[in-house]
Amino acid sequence: MTKQEEKNLRESIARVRERAAEAAVRAGRRPEEITLVAASKMNCAERVRFAVENGITVCGENRVQELLEKYEQSAYGDADLQFIGTLQTNKVKYLIGKVSLIQSVGSQRLAQAIDREAGKQGIRQPVLLEINIGREVAKSGFLPENLWEFFENVVDFRNLEVRGLMAIPPAVSADGNNLYYFHEMHQLFIDISTKKYDNVSMACLSMGMTNDFEDAIACGSTMIRVGTAIFGARSAPHGKA
Repeated sequence: MTKQEEKNLRESIARVRERAAEAAVRAGRRPEEITLVAASKMNCAERVRFAVENGITVCGENRVQELLEKYEQSAYGDADLQFIGTLQTNKVKYLIGKVSLIQSVGSQRLAQAIDREAGKQGIRQPVLLEINIGREVAKSGFLPENLWEFFENVVDFRNLEVRGLMAIPPAVSADGNNLYYFHEMHQLFIDISTKKYDNVSMACLSMGMTNDFEDAIACGSTMIRVGTAIFGARSAPHGKA
């Protein structure tokens, strides 16, 4: 990385943190309630390592292979590592024991695979349930109305712990257009929180990315996943991971 690239990245991290804190205060919340996950897809180990050295405490990866490559290069340092992308059941075994949280559990089948693999390794794997809040055909995730069936059987997952919910609302072209979905997610989060299920603790509501994280915070998000606003546009990989 050049000195200018380092300067830009350092300033971007500070700017995102400042915007998130200001959004929290406007919503009558404390800035420390919001966890910033740096979505580091298509950024090389050097850039991720520098981000961690300059204030990033949680990294999120979208692709298993990319995560493994950077993991071997010690890219994440002391930062917490989470998986935030679409996950195939045959890739689960590569993540268990390496990530603190799998955010994108959008089916009973995937939950079963995680539970099975975590059992083999003798650990309990924290996860978030991905909700297809926009009911988009091309997206994975539980439909809100089908989520209750999952919770009725969640006791069967002895090696998996549901920590909350995650969502990626439909792409929009204007600020504020996702408020409806964020409000719907927050209400779903609250509804589940009022009930008692084994293996479930509604501690995290992960929603909001570069273009809408301030709106998400206003609607109750506790975790935002920000890539472009930190690392810049992802038109091409920054070096080889």
